[in-house]
Amino acid sequence: MHETLSEEMAQDAHAGQPNAVEVLHVGCGVYLHEKLPPVFRQTHWREIRLDIDPAVSPDFVASITDMHAIADGAVDAVYSSHNIEHLYPHEVSLALREMHRVLKTAGFALIKLPDLREVARHVAEGRLEEPVYMSPMGPIAPLDILYGHRPSLAGGNAFMAHRTGFTSETLGAALVKAGFAAVLVQRDPPALCLTAVAFRGRPSEEQVARAQARMLPDPGRPAELYMSTG
Repeated sequence: MHETLSEEMAQDAHAGQPNAVEVLHVGCGVYLHEKLPPVFRQTHWREIRLDIDPAVSPDFVASITDMHAIADGAVDAVYSSHNIEHLYPHEVSLALREMHRVLKTAGFALIKLPDLREVARHVAEGRLEEPVYMSPMGPIAPLDILYGHRPSLAGGNAFMAHRTGFTSETLGAALVKAGFAAVLVQRDPPALCLTAVAFRGRPSEEQVARAQARMLPDPGRPAELYMSTG
């Protein structure tokens, strides 16, 4: 039987002890196991939850720009879904360096956030306030993606404000600058989303291929690979 990417990473990190692997879910929100992508729902992964909002009862209450409660090289993976865009631009490098710091040598980060190139296309075509997809919170328009979910903000949840954004190129560059050896980024235009797999250490060609096949939204859609020159 072929190993999954997560099993391979687990063996790299724990010398054949895949039951010990941990994923740090940053900006986790209210607990729901189904929030994790399939690669982290397998039984040998243990979720550690971190969020700035104590109301969601995380394991650690902290900002992703300062995760000092998590030791250096403590986890095998970091998962971040739609929270980096909530930072101010000058805070992004702090958060990405923190993700890099807490990962083991063979670890990786899986990151999802809005694709501003696709959002801009909808805005340019006159659909600023027209719903472009349905989320658990209701219809989402380009305006919500640019500045934050308007109903949540109107209800007093300031954590939902958006303060920065990325294209594939700027996300890949930011992760490499933060210390990651290689970053695989795929655009998902229907979801207006970018997905990145950032490797702390330099991956083999096989690991990159497995990441594209098993961790990106569409294995058949092209993805860009950004590499550190160091």
